[in-house]
Amino acid sequence: MNITTLDYTITNAKLKMRTSPAALSIQQPDASVDLRQPKADMSIQTTPGQLRIDQSQAFADAGRKDVFQLTRETAAKARQKALEGTGRRAMEGRELADIHKVDNAIQQQAKRKSARNFETGLTWIPSYGSVKIDYQVGDVVINVQTHQVENNTRANKPVINYQPGDVSFQLIQSPFVRFQAVNKTI
Repeated sequence: MNITTLDYTITNAKLKMRTSPAALSIQQPDASVDLRQPKADMSIQTTPGQLRIDQSQAFADAGRKDVFQLTRETAAKARQKALEGTGRRAMEGRELADIHKVDNAIQQQAKRKSARNFETGLTWIPSYGSVKIDYQVGDVVINVQTHQVENNTRANKPVINYQPGDVSFQLIQSPFVRFQAVNKTI
């Protein structure tokens, strides 16, 4: 028995695809930095401290006196001794003039001359408080005038280059369907 059948052939379409990738480049230029810091104005005024040390009393205690002070003290002591000697001689002369009134006047005078008083004791040289110290504190005045920072920094925009990608299609083979009637014997 002969049967007619339908035979078909399908040919698919063939495409050619071509792509070019997108390109992106970004460059960031450095910022333009312009900073200035003016120097501060500073002034310092000082008043120096003053130290005064007076050692004249300590030197005098140790016997190291200046010539004028030594001369004054020696003259005062000599004057005092001269007055004491004059007074003593005047008193002794009156005693001897009045020998008839006082018993043993010569013996009393001899006894007074033979008896001496000596002062003994410890003396600290120089004596406490003989060095006088006077200190006047100094002063420091500091004036500072600051200045603001001058900031003229400018940010630069980025440089962006973009090249879009591309996709292209090309039909190499068209699709088609072919039908054919074929007689087959079964």
